[in-house]
Amino acid sequence: MKRTALCDLHIASGARMVEFAGYEMPVQYPLGVMKEHLWVRENVGLFDVSHMGQVMLRGENVKTSLEAVLPVDVLGLAEGMQRYGMFTTEKGGISDDLMFANWGDDVFMVVNAGCKEQDIAYLKASLVDCEVDVVDDRALLAIQGPKARDVFARMVPDVATMKFMQSLKFQWQGVELWVSCSGYTGEDGYEVSVPNSHAEAFANALLAFDEVEWIGLGARDSLRLEAGLCLYGHDIDTNTTPVEASINWAIQKVRRLDGERAGGFPGADIILPQFTAKPARKRVGFLVDGRAPVREGVEIVDAAGDVKGSVTSGGFSPTLAKPIVMAYVSTQALDADEPLFANVRGKKIPLAQSSMPFVPSRYYRG
Repeated sequence: MKRTALCDLHIASGARMVEFAGYEMPVQYPLGVMKEHLWVRENVGLFDVSHMGQVMLRGENVKTSLEAVLPVDVLGLAEGMQRYGMFTTEKGGISDDLMFANWGDDVFMVVNAGCKEQDIAYLKASLVDCEVDVVDDRALLAIQGPKARDVFARMVPDVATMKFMQSLKFQWQGVELWVSCSGYTGEDGYEVSVPNSHAEAFANALLAFDEVEWIGLGARDSLRLEAGLCLYGHDIDTNTTPVEASINWAIQKVRRLDGERAGGFPGADIILPQFTAKPARKRVGFLVDGRAPVREGVEIVDAAGDVKGSVTSGGFSPTLAKPIVMAYVSTQALDADEPLFANVRGKKIPLAQSSMPFVPSRYYRG
């Protein structure tokens, strides 16, 4: 297994390590998953996400070239801002989701750990007039929670005024930090790229504050589920379109039918008509009646027991103190507003459709 620059620090902190996307990663710490989750909702959680792929794109026409492979508005993204995007296939599926930032002449991109090799190969093949540089000498940490802004500003004062989805560079103890005001928990916070050589010192400086605790992959998953955010390979993949996945909001009007730069990306002929002609299924959220866990793969059925969909992410919500799920369900069943159930080992557990996020997001927009 590969190791991040912070692996030894995790072990010294008592983390239980597991394999994830080819890396040795912390799944939980002595605090435990439930308490870690609640800590992030109340204080500040520190996550090592250095397994993610960091990529720098350069070239005179890099933004035009990038817009040809992403269904989102690249050219209209203001400098110093970040945007959510995805790679789509010719069949309209999603081969990965990602974040990218406009840094003037450069575009900085972060892709999922399990997809980064294929993504980098795809970028190199597609952006033929551009440089595609893999950033492998920097760690990536996420600082998340309602007190994250106050804590991080004690180290880097200027981050206090950053707004959601800004992406800027700062200095800390003589090293350059690449900071985006974003995260994967629904909380206010930051993702910070720091040189490997200073990653441990940076993490320890944050951990020295009473408000900060290490948080593992276990709580990261329950936090993102409460935030209604997709996990690649589970809630989205090459068999789901952005519209089916209910992330059509990420495709700006300029790229949709009748937009100024409509289409032109892989799968556009399949994806764009779904904005007006409903797809056969949609990703939706449900609250589960009772406390029985409903996990990925469980069938969603109607009162007669006919299958109407399946769960892609499910678990107990520590914040709501009840199970929640995300599932793909027949739009016909959703439009009919018929009672739906989770079929758990032959027992039908009632479901109540819920808007997402399940727990209100607290992004700072100024």
